[in-house]
Amino acid sequence: MVQLVPALETGGVERSTLEVGAALAAAGHRSVVVSAGGRLVPRLIAEGSEHVQRNIGAKSLLSLRHIAGLRSLFNELKPDIVHARSRLPAWLAHFALKNAPRSMHFVTTAHGLNSPGRYSAIMTRGERVIAVSHTVRDFLISHYEIDPERIVVIPRGIDLDEFPYGHRPDEDWLNAFFAEYPRLRGAPLLTLPGRGTRIKGHADAIELTAALKTRGIATRLLLLGVVEPSRMSYVAELQRLAEERGVADDVVFAAARPDVRDVYAASALVLQLSNKPEAFGRTVIEALALCRPVVGYAHGGVGELLSELYPSGRVPFADFGRLVERVAELLRVAPAIPPLRRYQLADMQRATLALYKSLAYDDPGSLRSTYAMS
Repeated sequence: MVQLVPALETGGVERSTLEVGAALAAAGHRSVVVSAGGRLVPRLIAEGSEHVQRNIGAKSLLSLRHIAGLRSLFNELKPDIVHARSRLPAWLAHFALKNAPRSMHFVTTAHGLNSPGRYSAIMTRGERVIAVSHTVRDFLISHYEIDPERIVVIPRGIDLDEFPYGHRPDEDWLNAFFAEYPRLRGAPLLTLPGRGTRIKGHADAIELTAALKTRGIATRLLLLGVVEPSRMSYVAELQRLAEERGVADDVVFAAARPDVRDVYAASALVLQLSNKPEAFGRTVIEALALCRPVVGYAHGGVGELLSELYPSGRVPFADFGRLVERVAELLRVAPAIPPLRRYQLADMQRATLALYKSLAYDDPGSLRSTYAMS
């Protein structure tokens, strides 16, 4: 079994690659990942997979030279499944598999809502196309001529041992956290996780904090992950906005942290305010698994998850007035959050391996597991 991704640095695609690789290795299968490498490679290997370094994510005509190398690799490994998780690696694998034995099956995963067009269409070329949400499935059907029967919805999942229900940080962690960010003391904490890009809705979160303050509702806002070396001009822009709105002392701009579980658990609310539909929304299920309320715009994968798991947190997209009202309501009284029963990591791993097995053993009847929903 071979998975192809551009690199193994960070992100949801990379995380899914490692999770499936670990499941394959645990089940006794050979798991190989082809990528340009990155900081996650040691973990990949420690969990039982092999890594082959190829710069298959560089958007250059020079990348075409990797087709021959991939063809040789596939001929050597003779994998049952070649699974591409990104567009350029998928194109390279597609050409490398020309005239390959029928025993090699091509699978793709549509992890995102990529701009429709010929380049993105490669993600619909798999014998089976995994969509990470119904939002992605509907997007593929509406933009491409694809048989819906080839699409299998396998949502991403989380490990409930990492995000246990009702978890609360210990006193040592809390003391260290508030010593690092003293501005966050003294009022309910709102956390918006997301990298430093406009689509994540950081400006809306700052405006929300200001609107609540004018109503006499004190909050603190943590923009977690917004600080990145290449995005500091954007951070400066957000800092100016916070100053203009009179909440500069109520907002903290932070880099990504490894202890997000404790950050979410210490938050009164977790926000998901992307102005562009997300394909899935893993942070929604991470927070809800911890029994922390989530408020988000009701579009894309975030809206899909909230509709099913926490309808009280849904707000019509870009309806700022409703956003302020809903957050104020939930800060007063938040509906109970039941333990998470779905969207678990083991479910995703089991469904993915079941799909592989259905192709490798030419058994279409076993294609849909109890968790794969199409």
